Amino acid sequence: MIGAITAGLNGVVAPLTFAVDYLVVAGGASGGSSNQTSGGGGAGGLRSTVTATGGGGTLETALSLSKSTNYTVTVGAGGASVADSLGINGNAGNNSIFATVTSTGGGGGGGSLYAAASAGSTGGSGGGGGAGEVGGAGAGGTGTTNQGKNGGSGAQSGSDGSSGGGGGAFAAGANASSSTVAGGGGNGVSVSMVSSSPVTYAGGGGGGGASSGGSAGTGGGGTGGQLSGGVGRSGTAGTANLGGGGGGSRTGNSGAGGSGVVILRYLTASGTITVGAGLTGSTATDGSYKVTTITAGTGNVSWT
Repeated sequence: MIGAITAGLNGVVAPLTFAVDYLVVAGGASGGSSNQTSGGGGAGGLRSTVTATGGGGTLETALSLSKSTNYTVTVGAGGASVADSLGINGNAGNNSIFATVTSTGGGGGGGSLYAAASAGSTGGSGGGGGAGEVGGAGAGGTGTTNQGKNGGSGAQSGSDGSSGGGGGAFAAGANASSSTVAGGGGNGVSVSMVSSSPVTYAGGGGGGGASSGGSAGTGGGGTGGQLSGGVGRSGTAGTANLGGGGGGSRTGNSGAGGSGVVILRYLTASGTITVGAGLTGSTATDGSYKVTTITAGTGNVSWT
């Protein structure tokens, strides 16, 4: 009798399936580094089935998973800071993965030279363009469709240059408003994985400026450096587990990108999750749901 109920037409027992909502945020990129100004780092790509997804895209659909099956999870690290140097683009953020879903790491900010601009890199969100003092202004990098927005462009005039902000999941990085005022990082996306507790993720890093550094994008972006009292300043880092881009420098170290995060939401009745070796995570109850937040590592999760 039990076999008759559970067996399929071919006599094989059908797997038990259940729906899992997800938020997968990749690591943000670092800003560029330059002997002048450098672009802000792009935020990590953001993909979600709850509230909103990145890049102004259509909300994604929950995954249908099976019990007693391993699913890969990777939480992408942020791009490392770049030391004060000559014309080096920021380091890209690392991808975050859950099962078949991959979010793309942010694109590095452009690192200009005195007489040479540098474009921001492509990524989940694009890095801001770097501007040389006399070498022109770099364009912002391109974001990934349905994950993040483009970076802003730099501006150069006379003997000054300021750089663009890194793109965020919700808004593009701002162009430098003048050759002395840098562009701010693009804002991130607010997602409510836990009821009544929205969190904003994936803000872009501000560009480095000749006299005014770019502001941080909401959602963990870093602030751009500026020239102060004749001394350059470093960009600040993106926030860990928000996937924010790091700030670009003004003759200083760039800000590192913030690490990403993977958050899973499923009905309590779906079963018990096991977070495998190599992953750092915790599970909480939210009404009829369980919410598992994974903050670092690579490994597998499964349900029983």
